[in-house]
Amino acid sequence: MPTDVERWKSEVYGNEIREHLLEFAEQGWDTIPEDERDAWFERFKWWGLYHQRNGQESYFMMRIGTPNGVLTPGQTEVVAEVADEYARGPAENPIFGNGYVDWTTRQSIQLHWIKLEDIPEIFDKLESVGLSTQQACGDSWRNIVGCPVAGKDKHEHVDALPVAMELNETFKGNDDHSNLPRKWKVSVTGCREGCGQGDINDLALEPATKEIDGEETKGFNIRIGGGLSRNEPRLARDIDVFVTPEQAPEVSGAISALFRENGDRDNRYNARIKFLMDEWGAEKFRDVLQEEFVDFELETAGDDLRSEYSYNSGYADGGHSDHVGIHEQADGNYYVGLNVLVGRMGVDETKELARVADEYGSGEIRVTQRQNVIITDVPEEKLDALQDEDLLDHYSPDPHPFMRGSIACTGTEFCSLSIVETKNRQVRYARWLKENVELPAGVEDFHIHLSGCTASCAQPQIADISLRGMKTRKNGDPVEALDIGLGGGLGENPNFAEWVTQRVPVDEVPGAIKNLLANFEERREGDETFREFVARTDEEDLAELVEPEETSYEDPMMHNTKRTWYPYADDDSMDASPAPTRADGTPIPSDD
Repeated sequence: MPTDVERWKSEVYGNEIREHLLEFAEQGWDTIPEDERDAWFERFKWWGLYHQRNGQESYFMMRIGTPNGVLTPGQTEVVAEVADEYARGPAENPIFGNGYVDWTTRQSIQLHWIKLEDIPEIFDKLESVGLSTQQACGDSWRNIVGCPVAGKDKHEHVDALPVAMELNETFKGNDDHSNLPRKWKVSVTGCREGCGQGDINDLALEPATKEIDGEETKGFNIRIGGGLSRNEPRLARDIDVFVTPEQAPEVSGAISALFRENGDRDNRYNARIKFLMDEWGAEKFRDVLQEEFVDFELETAGDDLRSEYSYNSGYADGGHSDHVGIHEQADGNYYVGLNVLVGRMGVDETKELARVADEYGSGEIRVTQRQNVIITDVPEEKLDALQDEDLLDHYSPDPHPFMRGSIACTGTEFCSLSIVETKNRQVRYARWLKENVELPAGVEDFHIHLSGCTASCAQPQIADISLRGMKTRKNGDPVEALDIGLGGGLGENPNFAEWVTQRVPVDEVPGAIKNLLANFEERREGDETFREFVARTDEEDLAELVEPEETSYEDPMMHNTKRTWYPYADDDSMDASPAPTRADGTPIPSDD
C-alpha cells in the first residue's frame, strides 16, 4: 500500500502547492485544519519550508537553494535583509543572538522563526534577485552541489559550473521530475580534489577523461546511490558510464526518470535510490538505463581522477583542500575563504559579508559544503585591505584546526528529529579544545562533526571524530549523550567512521577527545594522520583509547533531552511556549 506521504502527494504536490501555501499565508496559521497539518507540512517542504519542533508551532525553517553554492552580486544582501526582518523569534540564542543565517552542508541557506503569514513578502524579496525556495526540500531534485569555486579554480579538470547550472535550470520546477519516491541529491564535480563529495550523493558526476573518435574528451563518470542518512550509509557506485558536459543533462534526467518509475513508493525508509542499487546492482542499473531511458549509445566509463582526490581525505598529502584561506584563481584574481564556525552568521555580519564582497571583489559569494563562505574575484592589490576588515577577525581565513574542522546540524533548537542540542554545543567544544588541547605535531586538519540524530545532516560519518545524538542517564538523571565514531573521510579511498563508543554524557565528550588525541600521539607511527592511525588500530583498542572524562568543560544544555520548547529560554518548559502565534507574534488562545 502507498504510504501516507504518497497519498498526500497524489492529491496536491509540486508547483501547485504554492497557490495553497499563499492562501494559508493570507488567511493565517490557524486556518490550516488541524487534522490536515501533517499533510500540508509535508507538501510545504517542496517549497523549502519545514515546520519547526514541538513547542514552536506556527514557526517554520526556510531553506533557500543556491545551486553549486553561488550567490550572485546583490543576493547575499537580500538574504541578510530577509533574515533581519522575518527570521527573529520569541527567544534569544545565548551565542548567536536573535536573527542569523545558517550556511548548510549542501551549500544552501537556512533561516528560522519564519511565520507563514510573511511568506508572500519573503518570496517577493527573494525572487526579485533570482533566489528561490522551490525544491529546496521535498521529494524532488534538491540543491545541486559541487566544487564551490567551480569556474574559478586554477586546478580544475573541467569547468562543472555550467553543467550544474543547466541541471538546475532544467529540473527546478520540472513537472516530470517534481514527484520522486524520495529526495534526489546531485553532485557535479569538476576539480581534482573531489570537493563536490559525489561519494555521498544519489547521483554523482565526477571528472574523467575518455578517448572518443581518437580525441581525448573531458567529461564525467557517473556514480549512483551514495548517502549518509540513518544507519544505512552508502558510497556511490560506478555504473560504467561516461558523459560529456553536453550529454550530462539528458543522461541525468534519464536516471532521475528511472528512479521515478522504479523507486519504492510503498516504504519511505526503502525509497532512496541506494536501496534500488542494492537490489539491482550496477550492471542491471546500467542495462535498464540504456534500454528504457536513453535513446543513444552510452559510453563506458573513462579514466577518472579519484586517485588525485584530497578533499576531506584525512591523509598527510591532502592539505586543507577546504577552500578556507587565500587562493589564486585561474584569472589571476584571488578568492578568500572564511571559516564560519558551525555555519551560523549573525544578520549584521551577513550584511557586512555582502558589503565586503562588493567592495573588494565582484560581490559574489560562494557557500561550501563545510558551512563556510568564500569571497571571490579579489584583485591582489586589495588583499591586504580585505584582511584588515573587522569581519575577518571573527570569520578567519586562517582558523585554528578545531574551529576549521567543526560542523554541526540544526539540533534540538529547531529540528523535530534531533535528540540533542548541537550548534551552541559544538561552538563550546571547539573553544574548549582550542584552549585545552594541543594537537599532535603536523596535524593541521582535524574534523569533528556533530549530528543531532542518525539523519546525518552534519555528515558525521566522514569526519575524524563523529558525534551522534543520543540520551543516557547520569547520576540517575536523564542527560543528553553522544555516540563517538572515528576515522571517517573521503578522498581517494573513502570510508565511513567506526562507531566505537556509545552514549557518552555530553559533558564528558571534550575529555574523551582530549584523551583520545593524547593516546593517538603516544601510539602514532611517524607522521601518520589520525585517519591512518584509526585504520590500522583494532576497533576494541580504539574504544579503550577514547576514555570519557569530566573536565573543566561545563555543558548548560545537558538537561534538555528534548523536553523543552526552546533549549535556551529562561523558562524552557513546554508550558512556557508562546506558540502558536499570530503573524505579529502574539499567542493564539486555545479553543478550550
